Amino acid sequence: MEGMAYGAGKAGGAFNPITFFQQPHTILRILSWFFSIVIFGSIANEGYVNRPDEAQEFCIFNRNQNACNYGLFMGTLAFLCCLAFLALDVYFPQISSVKDRKKAVLADVGVSAFWSFMWFVGFCFLTNQWQVAKQEDNPLREGGDAARAAITFAFFSIFTWGGLTLFSMERLKSVSFEEEYQKLFTPQPPIPLI
Repeated sequence: MEGMAYGAGKAGGAFNPITFFQQPHTILRILSWFFSIVIFGSIANEGYVNRPDEAQEFCIFNRNQNACNYGLFMGTLAFLCCLAFLALDVYFPQISSVKDRKKAVLADVGVSAFWSFMWFVGFCFLTNQWQVAKQEDNPLREGGDAARAAITFAFFSIFTWGGLTLFSMERLKSVSFEEEYQKLFTPQPPIPLI
């Protein structure tokens, strides 16, 4: 972690894209972003099927519209959240206030933990609905690969967001140390002699 800007003393340096994209939390955030694209893309593209004798399309997950809505909504929100926190990661070295850095890192910890939990719920929900889906609801077996891809990448998302939570906790320790260091070792103005 040497050379990374966590404290206010290192803020304001030039942005180096190579260093930025080599950081583990950036790699995990990009993976989470990609996984969310796969999840909502596969459900939006092939998540709705119909029987040959029906015109109306139903969700491939046991004809449960809530399962498809959950996957689409969570995938879209995770996509936007990843973009927002990627932008924050780019901007983070420019933040000079340790208190603002701490707020940003606390938000990252909370949001990452929230998404890890939500993808766990989503994985369980989609898996359950896929398991109880009836073959007669989809006799042509359309969209099965898309459903399995959504379930698989929801499972992977649990671990990428969990990893982001752990990296954010490490970052929080560094920011908290910097805050305590500034409190303890802030130069005091000299006392004027009268």
